[in-house]
Amino acid sequence: QVQLVESGGGLVQAGDSLRLSCTVSGRAFTDYYIAWFRQTPGKEREFVAFRNRGGATIYTDSVKGRFTISRDNAKSTAYLQMNSLKPEDTAVYYCAADRRYLGSRNAYDYWGQGTQVTVSS
Repeated sequence: QVQLVESGGGLVQAGDSLRLSCTVSGRAFTDYYIAWFRQTPGKEREFVAFRNRGGATIYTDSVKGRFTISRDNAKSTAYLQMNSLKPEDTAVYYCAADRRYLGSRNAYDYWGQGTQVTVSS
């Protein structure tokens, strides 16, 4: 069984930065692809970022140039660095893991509990 725990969310002002962390336990971290999604009330979960094992990344258009996904295999942790935050980035952010290459597809087997990010204007 794989467990994912996110941290790093909070309340910030527009233009500020946050770094979310996702620590994975239970299986070999390097076996898993990691992605980040976000969700606001009444809306479907939205893809944010993905990084494959070779380092190539995929981002949703609204965060390109502002967000960076990375991972530290030695710490079994993935990160989402969020810069120049905007009020529309307000959401619950989830990390997701799967051994399959899913990219932006919302079909990951394992999910964290989510961390709230609120950006005030």
